[in-house]
Amino acid sequence: MNGIPVGILGTGKYSPERRLTNQDLEAMVDTNDEWIVSRTGIRERRIAAPHEATSDLAYAASVKALEAAGITADQLDLIIVATITPDMFFPSTACLVQERLGAKKAAAFDLSAACSGFIYGLANASGFIAMGTYKHILVVGADTLSRITDYTDRNTCVLFGDGAGAVVLGPVAEGRGFQSFKLGADGAGGNLLCIRGGGSRLPSTEQTVADKHHFLYMNGRDVFKFAVRVMGSAAEEALDMAGFTKQDIDLLIPHQANIRIIQSALERLEVPEEKCVINVDRYGNMSAASIPVALAEAVEEGRVKEGDKVVLVGFGGGLTWGASTIVW
Repeated sequence: MNGIPVGILGTGKYSPERRLTNQDLEAMVDTNDEWIVSRTGIRERRIAAPHEATSDLAYAASVKALEAAGITADQLDLIIVATITPDMFFPSTACLVQERLGAKKAAAFDLSAACSGFIYGLANASGFIAMGTYKHILVVGADTLSRITDYTDRNTCVLFGDGAGAVVLGPVAEGRGFQSFKLGADGAGGNLLCIRGGGSRLPSTEQTVADKHHFLYMNGRDVFKFAVRVMGSAAEEALDMAGFTKQDIDLLIPHQANIRIIQSALERLEVPEEKCVINVDRYGNMSAASIPVALAEAVEEGRVKEGDKVVLVGFGGGLTWGASTIVW
């Protein structure tokens, strides 16, 4: 990549305390632990407390990322929050986080790219720093999917959880940091994964609520086919753009949606499972939070070492996808 080298200076994550296990779901809908685990790999997911909104999760993860980066909130130039579950339509969740952090010098905006949102956010932030526009940027992926999940729909309610992950981006040494980004979208598949109600197309009414248009809808079969195809191809394109090969991958951090999708990506990229971060069993699909939470855990566990070549890859509603390569 051209311009000032940009990398990750610190990571942070936040998970709500409440665990919703497969056994809990057995008492709520017609499902069972064996069915859920065999098809998704998920055993439990975290659920935000009634008083917690997306900005609360994002703030908690951001505090940890700032601490890890060794910078203060007033050194931030920009805050980007990737989310599809903002506290409200506006102001942005990023503005709420900015105020709570006391980051008075930072601009702030939200980014909507569903589960790909964090990588989209990284690409935006990296460009600002590489051009010299800003020096330190906070990028957060945060979602409270429990607020848009229909817990009477056994096909979707087993999949989703709440959480937040954050990173601080800034200048790094030559040869380090982000080496490539590959972003993509296919709006023709937008109806496969969406919330139909609440916007300008279907404003909130008694009827839209009764018809459950404010809950997440997903055509699981078609989204699965799309994900299996795009996870591997996006990662391969990002590797090629950076001048890397599959064999160069030291650690793969994929979006945590489904264990079968992750395994198909590993097979295509010829990456052994021990070189992949997998936590879908403990968190489920946290949308934009999945990748940054997995990254933060990998850093905490010492799985990311200086000089390692790391690949981030995800897909989401839109339809969207994104991949990035980093030299740590």
